[in-house]
Amino acid sequence: MSVNKEIKKITTHTLQKMKEAGEKISMITAYDFSFAKIFDAAGIDIILVGDSASNVMAGHETTLPITLDQMIYHASSVVRGSSRSLVIVDLPFGSYQGNSKEALNSTIRIMKETGAHAIKLEGGEEIIESVKRIVGAGVPVMGHLGLTPQSIYKFGTYIVRAKEEQEADKLKKDTLLLQEAGCFGIVLEKIPAVLATEVSHKLAIPTIGIGAGSGCDGQVLVMHDMLGINIEFKPRFLRTYLNLHEQVTGAVQHYIRDIKSKDFPNDQEQY
Repeated sequence: MSVNKEIKKITTHTLQKMKEAGEKISMITAYDFSFAKIFDAAGIDIILVGDSASNVMAGHETTLPITLDQMIYHASSVVRGSSRSLVIVDLPFGSYQGNSKEALNSTIRIMKETGAHAIKLEGGEEIIESVKRIVGAGVPVMGHLGLTPQSIYKFGTYIVRAKEEQEADKLKKDTLLLQEAGCFGIVLEKIPAVLATEVSHKLAIPTIGIGAGSGCDGQVLVMHDMLGINIEFKPRFLRTYLNLHEQVTGAVQHYIRDIKSKDFPNDQEQY
């Protein structure tokens, strides 16, 4: 019997049990009530209200412009659509980097105003004080290392991170620091699979990979990429499970044709 089948509500404790049992953790992003409801009913373990909303919902080039208020709007919508999944919310850029007090204040707003279950923030050693302060206030924290999109201008590119020994050593050190600070899990984005596997074995807490190979304890994808809504994004790590772009385009064109030809509405479709 899988761990998650027995559970009525996924918690951070559930994820820990899943890691210990060798059961992989499933995670997907969502930003609204309707999709959250579908994903939750489908049995997803974690719904991430990602700051990727900045890209896929608002059309920005990076995750940087999205505000705390906007994240709270998306997160509260997702929470209303979820009954079983663990809902994690990204702290947006600028809401925690300044100091740990600001990080805690942002977190408290998210938890009080959305009803979410945990927050996620990017970085290692630089944000440890914030992690400790948030965990100390009783809020579960997920870390995020490797390619950290909020630091895209520092990197200057979306290429694979931690390929060089120095960066890989820092990442290993950061994972242990995050674990010691009280994180319940860590997202590893776009790093070599060998490194991700090594880190996953060493850590007691679960790792969730995105472009980090099969050795992580779970996987996450952005819903718009995985469902084939966003057809411009085709990295090696992405598996597309549906071509919604094509299907929706076809459906809307069919609808337009039916209106123009006076086929819709027919006699049965009116009062």
